[in-house]
Amino acid sequence: MYIKFMKTITSILILISLSVFNLYSEEANEFNPDLNYAQVEFVKAVQSSNNAWTFYVTVLHNDEGWNHYADLWEVIDPESGEVFAERVLAHPHETEQPFTRSQSRIFFPEGQRFVEVRAKCQIHGFEGKTVLVDLESDEGDYYKVILK
Repeated sequence: MYIKFMKTITSILILISLSVFNLYSEEANEFNPDLNYAQVEFVKAVQSSNNAWTFYVTVLHNDEGWNHYADLWEVIDPESGEVFAERVLAHPHETEQPFTRSQSRIFFPEGQRFVEVRAKCQIHGFEGKTVLVDLESDEGDYYKVILK
């Protein structure tokens, strides 16, 4: 009886997790696709043995010089908006599109399963495509996770 109960509880928890992930995925799909808005194209998240993460984020944006370029990407909690890490992009990438930059030594609270990666430009903010990453999944839409 106990084993049947535990299997039922496990199934319910899996269904809840999948529902939450689908909810976040739908929300993450609402964005402005115009390249004047910084778009996160792909994320590779690599966990090291000390539980630190390195994120490699590929951004696409219509950089036009110092007055209009993608100047930041960040990793946030999709529920609370808490910023776990940010990578300042110090100059325009007019001739290098899309481009990938990394940030290391990112730590998450215990139990953090989902994170969202978003990029911004100086003029339009965070209105472009974001990527929702499931840290417990090997890969998904626009991301790959490597656990060590």
